[in-house]
Amino acid sequence: MLTWQVAGHGPLRALDERLGRALAAGSIPSGLAEFFADLGNTAVALPVLWVVMVWTGWLGWRGQRRSRGGGQNSGDAAHRPAPVRWWLPPLAAGLALASVPALVVPLKLWIARPGPPQMAGDAAAFYPSGHGATAAVAYGVAGLLLARGLRGTRTGHGTAARPHAPAVTATATATVTVAVVLLNTGVGLGLVRRGYHWPLDVLGSWCLAGVLLAVWCAVCDRWPVGGGGRAVRRRTSGRPEADEA
Repeated sequence: MLTWQVAGHGPLRALDERLGRALAAGSIPSGLAEFFADLGNTAVALPVLWVVMVWTGWLGWRGQRRSRGGGQNSGDAAHRPAPVRWWLPPLAAGLALASVPALVVPLKLWIARPGPPQMAGDAAAFYPSGHGATAAVAYGVAGLLLARGLRGTRTGHGTAARPHAPAVTATATATVTVAVVLLNTGVGLGLVRRGYHWPLDVLGSWCLAGVLLAVWCAVCDRWPVGGGGRAVRRRTSGRPEADEA
């Protein structure tokens, strides 16, 4: 609906431009807004995601080595989904970020929406926001990687988990989630306050990022080690389990 309103000059687009002018003339400090807007640059978001990809990939690799080397308790294994291949979540995260320009650029050219008055000299291609989509995907998938890594640490990957690990992990995951939401809100407000984008440009980029994050989750849940879905069904049905890949 957002894209239809923007492309068809609907009433929501007129309200959006009034809101954008009001926010651009608002009281948010210009320097602070510029700082958050810059967090949507690939030069900033990509290194952050790369560090998280490397760290969580190493955690997954180490956990699977311990799991295969030390074995698992049969009672716990019957109720635990098969672990995801350690390289799959980081790889899917990198591909998700790489797909952002491949999706955003054609949409920009197709919609051809003019930018705010401050960007009047630039080409008319502002919907959706590339910076907004980059930040939402990079920091969003980084948060998902961290949450997955924390859950893996909690379960212990074949080792004894700490007694209070579930509560600590839940708190850490909630903290990461709130931080990602606040960070992307800051990026969106910074882009609008500095006059780089209209509010709907940012909102449209968040919708696109939501689809990519959902695809990332589906991919990581679809291809676990040894076909986790089939293994769980065999355990619960009493049939022999398949050997892990």
